[in-house]
Amino acid sequence: MEHTIPNLDSELEVLYKRCPSGRIDPALYDFHGVKRGLREPNGRGVLTGLTEISDVNGTKMVNGQKVSCEGELFYQGYNIHDLVNGFSHRRFGFEEAIYLLLFGELPSKSELEELVLVMSEFRELPDKFTRDVIMKAPTADMMNTLQRSVLTLYSYDDNPDDISIPNVLRQSLQLISQFPLISLYGYQAYRHYYLNKSLIIRRPKKELSTAENMLRLLRSNGEYTELEAKVLDVALVLHAEHGGGNNSTFTTHVVTSTGTDTYSAISASLGSLRGPKHGGANLKVQQMFAHLKENVENWDDDAQVKAYLMKLLNRETFDRSGLIYGIGHAVYTMSDPRAVILKEYARKLSEEKGLVREFELYDRVERLAKEALNENRSLPKAVCANVDFYSGFVYTMLGLPTELFTPIFAISRIAGWCAHRMEELSNASKIIRPAYMYVGHHRDYEEMDLKTDFFDGETT
Repeated sequence: MEHTIPNLDSELEVLYKRCPSGRIDPALYDFHGVKRGLREPNGRGVLTGLTEISDVNGTKMVNGQKVSCEGELFYQGYNIHDLVNGFSHRRFGFEEAIYLLLFGELPSKSELEELVLVMSEFRELPDKFTRDVIMKAPTADMMNTLQRSVLTLYSYDDNPDDISIPNVLRQSLQLISQFPLISLYGYQAYRHYYLNKSLIIRRPKKELSTAENMLRLLRSNGEYTELEAKVLDVALVLHAEHGGGNNSTFTTHVVTSTGTDTYSAISASLGSLRGPKHGGANLKVQQMFAHLKENVENWDDDAQVKAYLMKLLNRETFDRSGLIYGIGHAVYTMSDPRAVILKEYARKLSEEKGLVREFELYDRVERLAKEALNENRSLPKAVCANVDFYSGFVYTMLGLPTELFTPIFAISRIAGWCAHRMEELSNASKIIRPAYMYVGHHRDYEEMDLKTDFFDGETT
């Protein structure tokens, strides 16, 4: 693209220097009682809404006081441990979790079969969509592919702006079914056009589950073990929903409250999840462990591993953020139930893959990180490993590329987003509009002919 301004970069640099810093005195936030990040002083989220879809607990009331407890997660009132254990009697549970989140009840056998049949029909992209949308503009960022594709699907919908619950349910089931295809086809396009690999595009099989189809579409030979598919299925179940206050789901509520279409709302949720503070955390965990392996001579030595963790906390190594990634959560303190469940499946998969030593390293870091944090920070509450601590390790053992880590989160979480969108539409009364206080200064307008250049003193 040619520019008519010869030195456009220089002009932009000049304009950038004129931008105000945007920094507000931190003391003003406390003075005005602003709940930064919509958090209370104790770190708990400000109450902004009500939901029946899921419950996230890290504390309980004892003698009138809140105390830490083992973490609990409920989908439509059902404990996540009970759900995963119940799903274990059948091959796969993600589709059952989708039904529960959207319809509020566990399905009967015939009801689940009906949902699976509908999803299998929706598990197709519009004619030539893969060629015209995904293949013609490949990118290394699969979240960009997802977001762009979702917005484009608006044009393929005969009734995109109808926000009645029946139509939104239809759109939701279509998007839930199509997300794996968009993500995996996008990755195959990236491999082909960026990495010069063979282009492999398979059609999904209607008789296979979401997890099975994902592994089949990703792998060059289309093969996978039953344990691999089961572990991926459990990961999808665990990431499907996590309350109305997490950033991407709250975004769903905020954007839905405007009365906009489903494609715009879900695209906004994807934009939220794409941020490294939300959906990209498991990748940071993987990068941290890779750095640990390079810089700790003996992984089996508690003292050496703990010394590395202390360096992390003191901002002396890795990305110098002062964080041990995958440790700590905004709600859970003693344990994250998702991490507890996924850890056991990670253990099983590590045995099948011959990666038990790597699993033991994760277990060691989880244990020592709690000690290091308590010694280094004197924390007022307990800390635990969160689901991101083990999810990246599981995905790596499954041979999933890092480019798909966050899209897999989206493939799962869209079930929760759609449930919350329908809940917001069913209870909609007001557009969500929190307040911001102006702390600048009011000024009188100045005529341009009388104004001098603020930055270099020259008359304009």
